Amino acid sequence: MKFSQTARQSAYAFAAGLLLTGSAFAEVVPLMVSPNAPAEVPEAFANSDVNIAVVRQLNVGDVYQAWIAGVQEEADKLGVTLTIYNADGDNARQALQLQQAVATGPDAILIGWGFGDSLQAGLQAAKDAGIPVVASNASIEASDDVTLVNQSEHLMMRGIVDKFQQDQGGGQVSGDVIYVYVAGYRPLDLRDEIWREFKAANPGINEVAQIGVVNANTAAQTADQARAALAANPDTIAIIAPYDEFTKGAALAITELGLQDEVKAYGMDISTADIAVMTEEGSPWVATATTDMQNFGRVSLRVAAGEVAGSYDGNDLQIPPLVITQDELRDKGVQNVEQLGENFPGLATPGLAVAPWMEKLN
Repeated sequence: MKFSQTARQSAYAFAAGLLLTGSAFAEVVPLMVSPNAPAEVPEAFANSDVNIAVVRQLNVGDVYQAWIAGVQEEADKLGVTLTIYNADGDNARQALQLQQAVATGPDAILIGWGFGDSLQAGLQAAKDAGIPVVASNASIEASDDVTLVNQSEHLMMRGIVDKFQQDQGGGQVSGDVIYVYVAGYRPLDLRDEIWREFKAANPGINEVAQIGVVNANTAAQTADQARAALAANPDTIAIIAPYDEFTKGAALAITELGLQDEVKAYGMDISTADIAVMTEEGSPWVATATTDMQNFGRVSLRVAAGEVAGSYDGNDLQIPPLVITQDELRDKGVQNVEQLGENFPGLATPGLAVAPWMEKLN
């Protein structure tokens, strides 16, 4: 059964309530274009004299490559010069790079992934220097000095667990399930909130194993863990793997064990490589919840540029996702992310966080 547009909208509306409930506690204010935003192109942008530092904690993998491609694309459109720092998953290195970036005096800093604890000194240095910070998918709190741009993680997770429930007949879900999760990463922690809620609403779910690792070899090591978990739990009906490197590893393990008719994988995110895995014959990866990561990068850079020009009110921007099924990809003949955008126009958000002066510059 396909996850219909109506069902997606219903699930997203439900989960949006969770986001709103948490926002007051976290003192999060939705970002919007300010009525006081410049109407004309600021001189620095007109002269291509804006410099933004990009400090990435993770940069290996399809998701991160698509994100930085979008960042670069939007920077080129807005005439912004980028200085890019790659920490290769090393928190201490990213912390040092953030302080190095502050010392160079950029007009803004864009953080891609990372942890607030390790970045605290750099964030304080940026605040003291009056440099606006935008954080994408980082475990950092929104504040007067830090603006968040994120996928709507609650909506994404709600989408795939609802699809799982539909595939199980639409009623109470029962059976052995393997869950892939690593605590401490903001996107995964937010997704986990919905998973715990879903399990509470479906007490027949037996989470027989929790596996997962985040490093430069996430997919391969997740596959190793999944093979062991599946061997130990032969009645498993699904692996819930809400990150595409997790899902690729889970799908590989299921296929290698010849269990694709018995065990299905539900994932998150999408890339050309992910599409190839989902659409290959016999693939157990049946659904993914996603935004377009390249679009995510474009929006992130756009917000950083807008902060330079004082274009917004608020400190939190959520990019809405879609749930895309294996059947939909096959029916539409989608083989890469370019075709994905053509067939799923809802993934694009070209008007999101666009200030009037940006339209004139473009």
